[in-house]
Amino acid sequence: MSYVAPVKDMLFNIEHLAQIDQIAQIPGFEDAGLDTAQAVLEEAAKFNEGVLSPLNWEGDKNPSSWKDGTVTATPGFKEAFKQFVDGGWQGLQHPVDFGGQGLPKTIGAACGEMQNSANMSFALCPLLSDGAIEALLTAGSDELKATYLGNLVSGKWTGTMNLTEPQAGSDLAMVRSRAEPQPDGTYKVFGTKIFITWGEHDMAENIVHLVLARVQGAPEGVKGISLFVVPKFMVNKDGSLGARNDVHCVSIEHKMGIKASPTAVLQYGDHGGAIGYLVGQENRGLEYMFIMMNAARYGVGVQGIAIAERAYQKAATFARERVQSRPVDGSMSTSAPIIHHPDVRRMLMTMRAYTEGCRAMASVAASAYDAAHHHPDAEVRKPNQAFYEFMVPLIKGYSTEMSLEVTSLAVQVHGGMGFIEETGVAQYYRDAKILTIYEGTTAIQANDLVGRKTARDGGQTAKGIATQIETTEAELLKSGTADAVAMAKRLKAAREAFLDVVNFVAGNTKASPNAVFAGSVPYLMLAGNLMAGWQLGRSLLVAQEQLAAGTDAAFMQAKITTARFYADHILVKAAGLRDSIVDGADSVTALPLDAF
Repeated sequence: MSYVAPVKDMLFNIEHLAQIDQIAQIPGFEDAGLDTAQAVLEEAAKFNEGVLSPLNWEGDKNPSSWKDGTVTATPGFKEAFKQFVDGGWQGLQHPVDFGGQGLPKTIGAACGEMQNSANMSFALCPLLSDGAIEALLTAGSDELKATYLGNLVSGKWTGTMNLTEPQAGSDLAMVRSRAEPQPDGTYKVFGTKIFITWGEHDMAENIVHLVLARVQGAPEGVKGISLFVVPKFMVNKDGSLGARNDVHCVSIEHKMGIKASPTAVLQYGDHGGAIGYLVGQENRGLEYMFIMMNAARYGVGVQGIAIAERAYQKAATFARERVQSRPVDGSMSTSAPIIHHPDVRRMLMTMRAYTEGCRAMASVAASAYDAAHHHPDAEVRKPNQAFYEFMVPLIKGYSTEMSLEVTSLAVQVHGGMGFIEETGVAQYYRDAKILTIYEGTTAIQANDLVGRKTARDGGQTAKGIATQIETTEAELLKSGTADAVAMAKRLKAAREAFLDVVNFVAGNTKASPNAVFAGSVPYLMLAGNLMAGWQLGRSLLVAQEQLAAGTDAAFMQAKITTARFYADHILVKAAGLRDSIVDGADSVTALPLDAF
């Protein structure tokens, strides 16, 4: 089955939830209203459906390959990447000053979802470039910006982020790569980096590595890490490419999924030292790298939504075509397509509701990002920044965990056929697993939610969001329809469970850290569930209004039905999570370590 971009659902979110017309009032975004969003999304759909999607299964069967230090992409990828670059897709939401189109994240995120649904292995390459661009825009010198940003924004060159080492996974305090200052102001970088996505390939003429390393004499731990630009090829003063730098790919990994995306082991400095350029100030590298990581974490959350959408589409198509057994209600006397069976409908509705809820949540967060970074009024920027930062671990954590459930359900809908690789649905299940791991595992997102986003301000940001949810509940009750009242009831129960957990986290993180962190991932799942449900509650209200006005009745009724399903079948999980977090902490750590 070919991929069909859900443009109508994306535009519904962009118009009614993310409120693109308000974003278009921000200086610099005047031309980025709904008409622009629709035009861009429709063009993105054509490219992703027609060019990237057909290469997805080919990439799984015929992954990128390594030989003698050279990595060759899956057949067709290089040509597709040229079309991607020629279409200006890399620079969609990057500054006009460096050749980008300067569109808001609200539009760019929807295009990113399409890329990842069409071909997640391919889409990882521009995702990493986006992070490198953000880091250089924030912390790079004028010279670094002038040298690298134009070609990164155009897509002519690609970017990477180099954090992980064999002994230093999530614990970056253990980074050992070193950088030696040179008389000319450059540094020589030495070390080994692993798990470097698109760290070597043949799709672009240069690769710009952003590398964490320690300058000689730097403090121990994370306070002694600096960030460097280390290009694959040196860049001459006139912008042309010079000699090959001393960074080489010594192997690529053999993986469970995303097989077309080469995951490289990079060796720096085997032949005298790789020449690097300091980004910002020494010993502030982790701070700068977090800029890349936050951009990437949001992007990975979108990947979860994207792969869930692709799996849902494939399962729904199969369910309409696969004939097995008579319906239990006796409506047909012969075997029927399995979509007639209630449990198959339940699985499809679960997949649809999760995906639409997380898409809505991500769209609203993108809008907050645009306001936080571009609105001229600091009093507007500040709360939007707090909201966006609170949402990032939820989008990354909840959307990726839900993608595992959705892709698993897609295999289940296919039955035994789903377990056969030729059917194609197993690829989505395998591809989805990495999303809960890279750019910080779900537990790391949960630690961020507990420590930085809840305990640090005593839960004030979380409680402020809960107040906004309460307003939506009141609007739903005022509406008075059975669906709206049911959604209000479920939202209220989930919000109250959320507030109980926020108070538990804020009140106990210092005194009883083990008790709080034992429930950190369940807290993340509860919070993500609530935020996605809130946006579907808002969607329900809009859809009722649109339905009453006679606008696209089938779409609006489906939106209402999906929101109601989410309320009845997914939001109801919040109360159980609350109990396990607040009342069940002791049993998590009760068993002695030597009993495992």
